[in-house]
Amino acid sequence: MIRALAKAVWHLLALVGVIAAVSGLWLWSSGIGTRTPPGRIETAVSRVARTTMIPAPARRLRNPEPATSENIRSGLEHWADHCASCHANSGVGDTEMGLGLYPPAPDMRQAATQNLTDGELFYIIENGVKLTGMPAWGIGTEDSARSTWHLVQFIRRLPSLSESELADMEELNPRSAADWQALDEERRFLSGEVALPSTDPSTHDHKGVPK
Repeated sequence: MIRALAKAVWHLLALVGVIAAVSGLWLWSSGIGTRTPPGRIETAVSRVARTTMIPAPARRLRNPEPATSENIRSGLEHWADHCASCHANSGVGDTEMGLGLYPPAPDMRQAATQNLTDGELFYIIENGVKLTGMPAWGIGTEDSARSTWHLVQFIRRLPSLSESELADMEELNPRSAADWQALDEERRFLSGEVALPSTDPSTHDHKGVPK
């Protein structure tokens, strides 16, 4: 019995060693760059590993927050402020940051995301995913968990977002100092605080038009 168990353990360790060696050779040959997106096999294996490594009790969790308009709005605002820089307001993931990740930020409107359970989405947001650009956002407080559940509700809305919701999110997206300055200048002009710089028609040269 002991000999058979030792033999089984040996075979298992040998298999793990072979897999590690093959993986190492593949990583060595492909390099460390992230410009080439992962292939179908790598993507499939990664998704299976992700699902398998999420604890079963976490996968079975149901969203305890009611899907009220207020909670969905809370998720929308959180998404626009924290998530859209990688995932885009629409969830398509076609931002400069999202496309530069490895793997690239997924289109979260598609089945690969929408078919995840509420518990799986919650766990991923709270704990992140190793070897990807997805960080852990949870900080272990009730308010943090509540915000994450609101995000889960909003993620379910991504496939059917309205134009007005997308417009609202653009106003909520983080802005640089230059963006805020441009917006302030536009506001001041529209309110009449400042005027457009005047142009002297005698010095303005329209090409092809004789003076």
